Amino acid sequence: MEIVAKLQKQFMDFISALYRERFLDDQFLQLQKLQDESNPDFVFEVVSLFFEDSEKLINNLAAALQQQVVDFKQVDSHVHQFKGSSSSIGAQRVKNACMAFKTFCEEKNIEGWV
Repeated sequence: MEIVAKLQKQFMDFISALYRERFLDDQFLQLQKLQDESNPDFVFEVVSLFFEDSEKLINNLAAALQQQVVDFKQVDSHVHQFKGSSSSIGAQRVKNACMAFKTFCEEKNIEGWV
């Protein structure tokens, strides 16, 4: 039982650090509140889906950016999806990066992306 308590404390310390460093925002706390005894893996499942979807979105975004002629509407669409999914789980830094990226996209500023 001591090992479980130790792991729980490490987890809570890690989550606290993510809040302090502004990787996470209050939306993640709301997500945690939805987890209960009937669905004890809810947060894990949602975050896992986020990572799976993020990988696809990043790959699609990279492919769109590597085109000879960049389709800014398509890039903006990928960034918009990534921003939305990041916001929904409380991934604040990712959401903020997407917002900055959208600005570069609106300005058609390829140099700002690198």
